[in-house]
Amino acid sequence: MTLVDPADSASTAPHTDAIDRLEALFGDAGDPASPVGRDAVLAADTHGTMLSAGEDLLDAFGLNAHFVPQALGGRFTGPQELIGVMRAVYRRDPCLGLGYGAGSFMAAVNVWTSGSTEQRTWLAAHLLSEGRVACAYHELAHGNDFARAELTALPGPDGRLRINGRKEVVANLDRAGAMVLFARTNGAPGSRSHSQLLLEPDRLPPGSVTRLPRFGTVGMRGVPLGGIEFTDCPVPADAVVGTSGHGLETAQRSFQLTRIALPGMSVGLLDTALRTALRGALGRRLYGCTAADLSLSRTVLAEAFADLLLADAFITVAARAAHTATGQCTVYASAVKLLVPALLMAAVHRLSELLGSQFYLRAGEQPLFQKLQRDVLPSAFGHASRVSCQSALLPQLPLTARRTWSADDGPVLPTATFRPAEPLPPLDFGSLALTAGGRDPLSRSLLQGADRRTGEDEAIAARASEYAAEVRSLAAAAACLTPDQLGPGAPPHAFDLTTRWAGVHAAAACLGLWWERPSGGQGLGNDPAWVLAALHRLGAHTGRHHDPLPEPLTGVLCTELLRRHDAGLTFDHACRPTGA
Repeated sequence: MTLVDPADSASTAPHTDAIDRLEALFGDAGDPASPVGRDAVLAADTHGTMLSAGEDLLDAFGLNAHFVPQALGGRFTGPQELIGVMRAVYRRDPCLGLGYGAGSFMAAVNVWTSGSTEQRTWLAAHLLSEGRVACAYHELAHGNDFARAELTALPGPDGRLRINGRKEVVANLDRAGAMVLFARTNGAPGSRSHSQLLLEPDRLPPGSVTRLPRFGTVGMRGVPLGGIEFTDCPVPADAVVGTSGHGLETAQRSFQLTRIALPGMSVGLLDTALRTALRGALGRRLYGCTAADLSLSRTVLAEAFADLLLADAFITVAARAAHTATGQCTVYASAVKLLVPALLMAAVHRLSELLGSQFYLRAGEQPLFQKLQRDVLPSAFGHASRVSCQSALLPQLPLTARRTWSADDGPVLPTATFRPAEPLPPLDFGSLALTAGGRDPLSRSLLQGADRRTGEDEAIAARASEYAAEVRSLAAAAACLTPDQLGPGAPPHAFDLTTRWAGVHAAAACLGLWWERPSGGQGLGNDPAWVLAALHRLGAHTGRHHDPLPEPLTGVLCTELLRRHDAGLTFDHACRPTGA
């Protein structure tokens, strides 16, 4: 993947016109008079409210159209396009990203995946008219274990479903004109006992619904979170999304898009955190130089930059694989959600150390950075915790070892998956599968590349060989797993295999982007330094080593980081102009 100068970026970034228009609407974040600038963002955070001017701006931009498939009159074509637009929002204010947009997308994708024609048409019209959708999944007593959800929607004496129970932490609940509710619709145990309901909260009988107060949160303080309690609340049978009893399956399929999209959006948060920390380091003088000139500071900055490039590379390939290997998206989405949020949190925390004792002050760059460090915390769980992603991957390891890693040959991802500027086939919601069937074309692409691309760069070839060996080691370890080691009670070493598997996928994404980069490209994208730095950081995040980034790589990345900072360019692979 080539990182280009802004003059060339328009030809490579997806939906460039929309992103440029949104950035122009946001304007200069440093302008103290801007109603959507840094000062306004911090004022909203202080008061625990949404940035109202930002919501008005996104209304004018028509952000909701990016959550609605093109076939229903919107602009959604796939996760890559959505990530590009939403990352611009997250760079400005993560609360605005989650509270205005991401929450509606998390709810709506369930309807796009399994809803009836009437439900999809109605919800599309609701969103396109600037309405919001609340996603009521969680119950505090059970967290991400949706199979144990206690809120019920069982038939009453008149045959209508009647809802009883509560959901405590739901974004936008009090201002959403639609809600997707996860409920038990059968008292029997098992995975076919829950359904999803598409409801209009304002049309529910008032006496059967009680609004619960907002829970206090450390991060995302401005996002309106509320709770709701139902008492014998009647709803029509046609409120069920898809087939009754298949609510958990619908959620598992929709998660394949949200587990890629939400971490992809959150990379914008790290972009602003890195920019903020760099500004702070450039503005401090220590020992006769700026703090950014110190060796340790340079390492911290370069490693955070490498972390961002690693996360963006992995997300880009996973987002495109949703089109080119839709049946395997379940594995790649879980791997992204397992690896990337933890990486983002660690990078932001490390950058806080760069600010030193001044981190605790409420002056200069510190207030914004403090907000970003709080806001990054919810990215680690959302609607899928790290353990739930590991639990989704673990049962698929032995079959993948037999069908993909132990075979002499097998399908690889189409080259378009690794070429972000190339068109993709339409996203087929109906092809999202509950399991990958033991097929893993992304790791197969790594194995093939390690065998055939040995002459391009000696250092990269060596890293590719190391990860090819890791695949073979994983195959051997997976073959030794017993059936009782594949469920929730699996031992720690079994869960560790899923982290290693996610690491293989991230490495395959970086290497694939490098091997399929456009010829004659300019900038850092044509320099093997970014790949080597990203893979070095991947090794640190997955426990392969604990070594700092080598100085030659640090030098290359710091030079590029400063260039982009001075030119007002994003730090991800798109290298786009930004006002953040």
